[in-house]
Amino acid sequence: MFSLVFISTVAVATASVQFKVGGDKGWTKPIGNNSEPYNEWASRNRFHVGDSLYFKYNIDSVLVVNRTSYTDCSVANPTFKFKDGETVFEFDRYGLFYFISGESGHCKAGQKLIVRVMVHPAAAISSPQPAQSPMEDDGSNDNGDGWASIWGPPPHNSTIKQTVASYFMTALGGMLVIMYLLM
Repeated sequence: MFSLVFISTVAVATASVQFKVGGDKGWTKPIGNNSEPYNEWASRNRFHVGDSLYFKYNIDSVLVVNRTSYTDCSVANPTFKFKDGETVFEFDRYGLFYFISGESGHCKAGQKLIVRVMVHPAAAISSPQPAQSPMEDDGSNDNGDGWASIWGPPPHNSTIKQTVASYFMTALGGMLVIMYLLM
């Protein structure tokens, strides 16, 4: 019975999310006046280590680049290049990730994305880690606090408190079920 509680608690703690970039349209060159639809979308989501991005595209590609290549829309030296039409990119660390299209003119038209990945609340509570620097970051847009100025510092909210309360209630509920079964 204890193993059942343990497994359910671990399952809740290690849950990850796959985000579909671009929604139903997928990873496409933006049309119209909105020059940064992907960054607006990213700003409405919270990404954690273990989450992933799903890119669906046709005649295109996804490049993972550094900040300078992102700003310049340079496809010369990507860290990773994907062109399979259905790319899943999993975040293995926290920090900033930069994505651009490899197709000529698409990045300059707004087909680019910055994702700020945060430490999963369960990991932050159980095992604090020393800070890591963002991937191949030259620091030119950094205010000295480790976050690019276009994003600002991470917001202070009650996510960690809610997560801790959720884990506690799950464990408590599991224990109550076990005690009921043993009586």
